[in-house]
Amino acid sequence: MTDVSFGPQPGKGGPKSEYLAMVRQKRLYGSIILMIFVLMMISGFQVAQDRNAGDFVPGLKHLFDFPAEVLGEAWTNRAAIPGLIAAHFPSLVETVNIAAVSTLVGALMAMVIAPLATRGLAPWPRLIPVFRRVLDVLRAFPEIIIALVLIYILGGGPVPAMIAIALHTAGALGKMFSEVAENADLKPMEGLASVGANWTQRMWVGLLPQVAPDWFSYVLQRFEINIRASAILGFVGSGGIGYDLKIAMQWGQGRYDQVVAIFLLLFVTIVVVDQLSSHYRTTLVKGRAT
Repeated sequence: MTDVSFGPQPGKGGPKSEYLAMVRQKRLYGSIILMIFVLMMISGFQVAQDRNAGDFVPGLKHLFDFPAEVLGEAWTNRAAIPGLIAAHFPSLVETVNIAAVSTLVGALMAMVIAPLATRGLAPWPRLIPVFRRVLDVLRAFPEIIIALVLIYILGGGPVPAMIAIALHTAGALGKMFSEVAENADLKPMEGLASVGANWTQRMWVGLLPQVAPDWFSYVLQRFEINIRASAILGFVGSGGIGYDLKIAMQWGQGRYDQVVAIFLLLFVTIVVVDQLSSHYRTTLVKGRAT
């Protein structure tokens, strides 16, 4: 008689036991990683506590002393806030211009490098690791580090900030552009190659229409990030509204109303740009889906 019994044989594990073993293994690995993370947090806090000028926990009660002082002075001089906002508006325009130019330059660099670092698209496949390492290097260094080096070479002003943000933007967008391009349909490029189109024509006609919505969405998101980066770089002498904020905070009491005015100006600008960016990104994604 033929044995037609189903299920795992006695003494042997079936799919259920294999799944449970895999779950236990993942939980074990997760617990180990969590323990390592907690130990690193504890040790890092202890190192910071030893190097700090005072104790962290006793200092918590003074956490809101400075914000209260700033807001109190600003409330006393609240009638002057609109005029101060108008006075610092040209610096905000400079900050937005730095972010816009650096985003445009970085995006153009990323558009050139990304296909060269993408499998199936690169004209020189052996150089793909080289171009990927270039993107890694560009985004490895924070904008402020690049800006400090450039300020030492070129002097203060918006140009070092623009170059620093553009280089970091090229690295960040280049990686995302390359990931999007890897999922593109290669058939249009193959069809163009069959009729004699060169590599540039294949990328322009066959690749760009496919990836343009995603690429543009990433550019808008990066523009929003670069506005904040441009404002931060003002603290190291790169101009814009960040430099105004640095000067106002250095003067201390008597200028706190300017600090609040600059923060309000930055806050409103970032919220507006974020809403516009989100709207256009959603429009691009919906248009791509339909």
